[in-house]
Amino acid sequence: MSDTRRRVKVYTLNEDRQWDDRGTGHVSSTYVERLKGMSLLVRAESDGSLLLESKINPNTAYQKQQDTLIVWSEAENYDLALSFQEKAGCDEIWEKICQVQGKDPSVEVTQDLIESEEEHIEEMPETSPLIDLPTCELNKLEEIADLVTSVLSSPIRREKLALALENEGYIKKLLQLFQVCENLENTEGLHHLYEIIRGILFLNKATLFEVMFSDECIMDVVGCLEYDPSLAQPKRHREFLTKTAKFKEVIPITDSELRQKIHQTYRVQYIQDIILPTPSVFEENFLSTLTSFIFFNKVEIVSMLQEDEKFLSEVFAQLTDEATDDDKRCELVNFFKEFCAFSQTLQPQNRDAFFKTLAKLGILPALEIVMGMDDLQVRSAATDIFSYLVEFSPSMVREFVMQEAQQSDDDILLINVVIEQMICDTDPELGGAVQLMGLLRTLIDPENMLATANKTEKSEFLNFFYNHCMHVLTAPLLANTSEDKCEKDAVVGSTKSNTICPGALRFMRRIIGLKDEFYNRYITKGNLFEPVINALLDNGTRYNLLNSAVIELFEFIRVEDIKSLIAHIVENFYNALESIEYVQTFKGLKTKYEQEKDRQTQKLNSVPSILRSNRFRRDARALEEDEEMWFNEDEEEEGEAVVPPVEKSKQEDDFPDSYEKFMETKKAKESEDKENLPKRTSAGGFKFTFSHSASAANGANGANSKSVAAQTSPASSNGSSSKNTTLTTAVTATKGSLVGLVDYPDDEDDDEEEETSPRKRPRLGS
Repeated sequence: MSDTRRRVKVYTLNEDRQWDDRGTGHVSSTYVERLKGMSLLVRAESDGSLLLESKINPNTAYQKQQDTLIVWSEAENYDLALSFQEKAGCDEIWEKICQVQGKDPSVEVTQDLIESEEEHIEEMPETSPLIDLPTCELNKLEEIADLVTSVLSSPIRREKLALALENEGYIKKLLQLFQVCENLENTEGLHHLYEIIRGILFLNKATLFEVMFSDECIMDVVGCLEYDPSLAQPKRHREFLTKTAKFKEVIPITDSELRQKIHQTYRVQYIQDIILPTPSVFEENFLSTLTSFIFFNKVEIVSMLQEDEKFLSEVFAQLTDEATDDDKRCELVNFFKEFCAFSQTLQPQNRDAFFKTLAKLGILPALEIVMGMDDLQVRSAATDIFSYLVEFSPSMVREFVMQEAQQSDDDILLINVVIEQMICDTDPELGGAVQLMGLLRTLIDPENMLATANKTEKSEFLNFFYNHCMHVLTAPLLANTSEDKCEKDAVVGSTKSNTICPGALRFMRRIIGLKDEFYNRYITKGNLFEPVINALLDNGTRYNLLNSAVIELFEFIRVEDIKSLIAHIVENFYNALESIEYVQTFKGLKTKYEQEKDRQTQKLNSVPSILRSNRFRRDARALEEDEEMWFNEDEEEEGEAVVPPVEKSKQEDDFPDSYEKFMETKKAKESEDKENLPKRTSAGGFKFTFSHSASAANGANGANSKSVAAQTSPASSNGSSSKNTTLTTAVTATKGSLVGLVDYPDDEDDDEEEETSPRKRPRLGS
């Protein structure tokens, strides 16, 4: 049988009035023909042999005790007991007994007990006479060790022995004998004391632990556990605890009770983790109370420290004081690390109060200081503390860094300190960097961000992160893809060189692979395909990794039918790409573009003219808030993108030296364009000059198919082309704006403000 509910131990009362364990098995109630009645049968779990066969006599008094015991007498001086592993099993058998005797199962005794039966049956419960302990003498140590070892297999006898040890003050007497044995160098006696003390620990009684782990007794308990008979030489645990392990008070602890509790917890933890051997399967539950003892000690320590705000305030003050020496600061950080580790034992509501107390006292500003220090050990401990805080409440950390940004420079923001530590990790295995990366991912994960009626954490924090932190996070990528870091690939037979940045190409491919329209709009708005196509065309006919990577990028866009990117590529770059025929990728993009354009035209034609005149627009309220903000921003920022002339040979002339120069050039050009509208001309000599008319998109302007330096003129609204003008200074061309799949001819009537912009959005449907 495998049902643990019916698993029992069978006990019989011997001549000395002690309960003997007859074995473990599984009990059942069944009709036995030989006994002519319902009977209790117990078969041994080891070999199936019959441990007990007892007829349920209608007149026998059965007694239920302690929820898991059934006791009865079958003959004079022959008492039996079944000890169940589970209460449910005891209840089932008790119901069978009551059913046979016609009794209510709610009773605890099925028959009125006669005086002789009371004497026998009352010896089983807790109130029965305790185990008689041998006198605590040197010559009795072996007998005591045998007694303690023998009771471990019987829950009932363990209880009795624990009560006897507690009532007679026996443990202190044993520890006095230990001192005698050690003074006499009585090795045999010390070995017996090891077995005795270890056995008492396995009794798993908190009341005994209170005695054994008191200041008066604990070091002698550790001493007894040094003399393991299986070891050739005793261990030196007491020497380690008193001399090697030093208790450091980072700030003097005035509460003597707190200090004593800290000492006790450390020593008991040492006993459990270091001294006691790993328990066997049989012993694994014997030390559950010891684990609980340590657990509740830690809870008490955290509570006492948390309530002493004067102590914690002083710790924070020294931690952030520039005058504090490095060794002291290291001790303070390690104290907080252990303090936070202890807090994991608290209940959720208590842990919440704990971290709120730390936040109130300034744990995050303190971490900001110590995480930027040179000492690796201090930084590591500070990172562990930060991980506890992020795990507890990412929102609390986000709120702090956003408030901090209003008063501090970006370079010293806590989250930027974390990013810099992640980037600059000196560990070859990047252990610290991986840990910080996980914490950063948690902080910027929109899934755990809160949203309330008056505040959206997602939009607020992500906006903050992009404005104040993104440049720090992307700095290594930008440095890796800067011109002086990129690989120079000389064109055979040409004096021209091509700058290839494989790190940037892989990054762009990964972004496009997300198929996120937010990123797609960013790519088209910034005209980020231009350098990719330039690199492809400059690479010429060479079949290499760069060629394959770029082709795969465009093939992915074609296969996944990413409409916004297809429209942008075809409308702006197809003239330069249509000559590439060794793959069908670009012709496929054009086909996809035209198919989508036809679909949109058909949709437009299917709408009645009266509806078309009203333009059948969506209500702005139907747009999500962030989408609307982006479109508005796009209209305002629509301007010009810097495009370097082919003739320039120096890299420094290709682009503005700084963002400020770029903005100055941009603003100047915008003003110039607005003044000259509608006589705007397109500059010649660029790698790209965008065509925004349908004819340009369809390849009406004959472009040089082998070089991106094709000079194409945007067609005017009446179909005439403007003159090409070559500029001698760094000039700009119109930045690629959003491309809508459907637009309507009468947009000009309502959007008067757009008439002052350099160019209207390209229309596919006109």
